[in-house]
Amino acid sequence: MKIAVIGLGKAGLPLAAVIADSGFEVVGIDLDEWKCEMINSGKNPIPEEKGLDELIGRHGGKTLKATTSYEDASDCNAYIVIVPLFLDEHMNPDYAALEFAFRSVGKILKMEDIVVLETTVPPGTTENLVREWLEEESELKLGEFYLAYSPERIMTGYSISRLREFPKVIGGVDEESGERAYELYKKFVPNLHLVSNARTAEFIKIIEGCYRDVNIALANELFKIAEEIGVDFYEAREKANHEYCHIHLPSTGVGGHCIPVYPWFLIREMEKKEKFSHARLLRVSRELNDEMINYWAEKIISECLKVKKPLNEVKICIKGITFRKGVKELYHSRNLALAKLLAEKGLDAGVWDEMFTPEEVEELGLRWREPEEADVVFDCFELITLVKQA
Repeated sequence: MKIAVIGLGKAGLPLAAVIADSGFEVVGIDLDEWKCEMINSGKNPIPEEKGLDELIGRHGGKTLKATTSYEDASDCNAYIVIVPLFLDEHMNPDYAALEFAFRSVGKILKMEDIVVLETTVPPGTTENLVREWLEEESELKLGEFYLAYSPERIMTGYSISRLREFPKVIGGVDEESGERAYELYKKFVPNLHLVSNARTAEFIKIIEGCYRDVNIALANELFKIAEEIGVDFYEAREKANHEYCHIHLPSTGVGGHCIPVYPWFLIREMEKKEKFSHARLLRVSRELNDEMINYWAEKIISECLKVKKPLNEVKICIKGITFRKGVKELYHSRNLALAKLLAEKGLDAGVWDEMFTPEEVEELGLRWREPEEADVVFDCFELITLVKQA
């Protein structure tokens, strides 16, 4: 069995490395030539991923070979696709990258090959769009090849351990596809569960994200209420949480490739069916979380008014602009959005982040500022504002 992994990003590369470490020959496909060269020379292009250095050093250029050409994977027996699915400006899925990947796989697909999608997608994508793309390009029909869905369930920075320990699900477009994909995956995923079909597996991943989004929105709302009535939210949360209650932590909103994206798959699907009330909570939660930057901007401005300077001369430092501490990613970052909002209001807002250089921050159109040089510092991850005393 020779396996191709299409997409060597922060989810795909750890998966490819774990598969190679399980004794398989792996071909990794990615459009980034530099990344492929790094992997083939045994160097890890994602250094913040724990344990990946060792696996790439052991298998890179040997049993794990990276390439930009799909033809180099034409002798593989299984194809795992894990490329991004983004939202457009109207919060609708943009399938361009996925369609390109699957049509490229379709051109080299053979009888009895197994294809598995891992990207989080709206329910029904695998059985409809993906099947259509593969059948059109390969001129094969489902049954002559096998098609399944197994959502990635990693956490950036802990992907290796998640793949080896965390529960993972898989479901086929038909029964035989599910069984064949399950038999393959259990050779490198120890904690694997076969579900009834691909659509169920797709839904499982989405509702995990929806759960987080809704509960973070609840925490944000309770945090604001606690402040208004003079209650220490954190003390209350500690004593409120038990076996039957888990209040999440408040935040500046929700960022990243996952949680702020997935609810829109279900919201838009219900809109198509004109079942608007079915996704009301999901939509409101999205709005509440995105609006948190306005709440924090007002709080920061209130703190700036304590400084004996004209408001537009108060030096502000936003500490941390990534969507999660320790991860150099800005996709949907509400911390970054907060910094930009303050600058748009005409305030002297600069940013500092341990993951970025001053030059990288300036390329984002923002001003770099060391925390000790600021009059007011807002720590995005601790939700703490410090005002320098005159």
